[in-house]
Amino acid sequence: MLQLWKVTDSLLISNSRSACDKDLLTQERVKLCINVSRQQPFPGLEQVQSLRVPVFDDPSEDLYKYFDLCSDAIEKTVRRGGKCLVYCKNGRSRSAAVCTAYLMKHQNLSLQDAFEMVKTARPVAEPNIGFWSQLQKYEEHLQK
Repeated sequence: MLQLWKVTDSLLISNSRSACDKDLLTQERVKLCINVSRQQPFPGLEQVQSLRVPVFDDPSEDLYKYFDLCSDAIEKTVRRGGKCLVYCKNGRSRSAAVCTAYLMKHQNLSLQDAFEMVKTARPVAEPNIGFWSQLQKYEEHLQK
């Protein structure tokens, strides 16, 4: 079943199959798609902005360096009244990490609380061990 899961009213998470369903995106009025993969396609809708984060779901990948860029892009979209969809191949690891980072930065949540929100929206969410440690490092950075 194709579905977009709501982390917040303005932040959605999904796998790439759902993310490329133009009807679903139009129905949810998505304005920004963050594709956290090197190879997954974009939905190709003119009214939707796209941002690619070219990382594999591999613990050695540096996702940390994209946390601020993605979080700020999401927040900018939200402040303009738009919705943002973050996705990767399965909607489990990379996209969950990016959503968690956003909640930590712009909703001032702890890593635990932010991830709890993502996990509640998308129960299969589970950043790999490398991304989890990068989120811990990001939490320390944000608390400075």
